[in-house]
Amino acid sequence: MADRVYPTAKPATNGGAASNPAFPATKAQLYSNARPAYRPQPRHSRRSRCCSCCLWLTVIILLLLFFAGVASVIFYVIYRPQRPSFSVSSLKLSYLNVTSSSQLNSKFDINITARNPNKKIAYIYNPVAISITSGDVDVGDGVLPAFVHGKRNTTLLKTQITSSRKALDDSSATALKSSLKSKNGLPLKIRLDTKVKVKVGGVKSPKVGIRVKCDGIRVTPPTGKTPATATTSKAKCKVDIRVKIWKWTF
Repeated sequence: MADRVYPTAKPATNGGAASNPAFPATKAQLYSNARPAYRPQPRHSRRSRCCSCCLWLTVIILLLLFFAGVASVIFYVIYRPQRPSFSVSSLKLSYLNVTSSSQLNSKFDINITARNPNKKIAYIYNPVAISITSGDVDVGDGVLPAFVHGKRNTTLLKTQITSSRKALDDSSATALKSSLKSKNGLPLKIRLDTKVKVKVGGVKSPKVGIRVKCDGIRVTPPTGKTPATATTSKAKCKVDIRVKIWKWTF
């Protein structure tokens, strides 16, 4: 019996090799072939941007400080600004006493000399608050009127300060009574507080606070009706500029 022979492959058609049937491309395939390849873009980190801003801000601040310094030097060379000076010309005490109920009565007559040594700068003062203290005890308060301090000008400021039945606490009353009995006289300090504008030509600056402190004054309380004249030869006055930033004053 003869063996059967099975064919191992399909016969080729049209004399060529067998081929797979072709299918049309889908829309997704066509779109993916037409779309350009994705290339990720480099991202700038927030840190580098922050560093750049800080750098530019620092440069701007340094430039402003530089120009401000140059302007200050030019202003100083041209105008040679100097602070005004103050001195206590005279102080007379008509009476000062503390009652048994710790009430203060006092009367002072004060002359204060203000000098402006500048040739090209004038000062415009607001009303000046004046206070007199002995130790830590306030023995008199008053106000000097506003005034204009012209170039190379000397102005005499006069005022009378009176206190009537001013209440003191027990410790202040005791300290003041003890000072009144001192053989060296009653030590006094004077303080002036005001605001001032600087005028250069037709230009005026913003108001700046100043405080003047005068110490080294002594007076012996009068025993009669004649006012006692204080010793002011050793009195020294210091002028300080006070700048207020928000809630703080320097």
